[in-house]
Amino acid sequence: MLKLVRLALTAAILTAIAVRLRRRAQMPDKQPSPPPAPRLAGSRRMGLVWAAIAGIVALTLGAALIPTESQEAAASEWRAYQAGQAALPAGTERSPTPATGPPATSTPPPVATAVPSRPPAEIPDPNCSPVRRPVTVRPIDPEVKRAVDRQWRRIERWLRANAPRTYRTLAGPGRARTIAIAESQMGVDFPDDLRASLLRHNGSRGRSVFGFWYDGADALGVRQIRDTWRRLCSWERTDLGSDPAVEYWNGRMIPFLHFAERDSENMEYAVVDSTGGAVGWDDTISGMGPRLQSTYALLRAVADALEHGRAVDGWRPAVQRGVLRWDDVGDGSP
Repeated sequence: MLKLVRLALTAAILTAIAVRLRRRAQMPDKQPSPPPAPRLAGSRRMGLVWAAIAGIVALTLGAALIPTESQEAAASEWRAYQAGQAALPAGTERSPTPATGPPATSTPPPVATAVPSRPPAEIPDPNCSPVRRPVTVRPIDPEVKRAVDRQWRRIERWLRANAPRTYRTLAGPGRARTIAIAESQMGVDFPDDLRASLLRHNGSRGRSVFGFWYDGADALGVRQIRDTWRRLCSWERTDLGSDPAVEYWNGRMIPFLHFAERDSENMEYAVVDSTGGAVGWDDTISGMGPRLQSTYALLRAVADALEHGRAVDGWRPAVQRGVLRWDDVGDGSP
């Protein structure tokens, strides 16, 4: 309705402007003072023009204020709806507002939809899903480093004199930063004695001094330890043929020896427990328990076996053509 009023007023103003311009166009450049009679006639004509403009505005406003049939029908329906709602007894649920009535002041609550349930996902070993951490080269306890180097010197001296071919399988020293990178990627800390041993010899090229089996064992370097750890973490228990109730692998373990000729049903790796430093091998780690307290204890046991002919876990050292072998003498042998 306001739009129609604005249109009517605009039309009236434009009409008045047009009449004014037309009168000015008909006037001569120099007009003599008009007589009294013509001036009265011009005033009468202007009064008629303004009366016509007022009539146009009145007609427009009247048309805008008169309701149409559709508006009257909507108003009647709304009044009937209000009367019906008022007649309902208290506590009766009211019907929704008709579409032709005034807009609702509140939105209806959202309709709950059924969400399909998903089966719970299998939770992986948290020790095999570490959060990447900064690469930090940690210092090694100097006393631990000296103790580990002392046992390695005993082993190296015996190998040079009795099993030179096995001595040549010892790899060169590892790097502290390479160890730190592996620790960052695996999310575990290598014990000090294991790091000191890797800094002395970073694995072996072929069968190493740590045999304890018919064909010996390979000592793993730092990168091989990391890659083996990743592979063991990715194995499924069903692929191993072991009892699902027995934990075969735990990501906190650090594999450092590989027994290549063992059956797949047995533990193929000697490992170091990163939480306490204990060393274990053979079958499942959680069921067997540690065999030795630390990497240093393993180095000392091997050095004693080489120098004094003692057995380690039922295996006694022997030499064939410059190669160190370990003979099975049974459990509990001195």
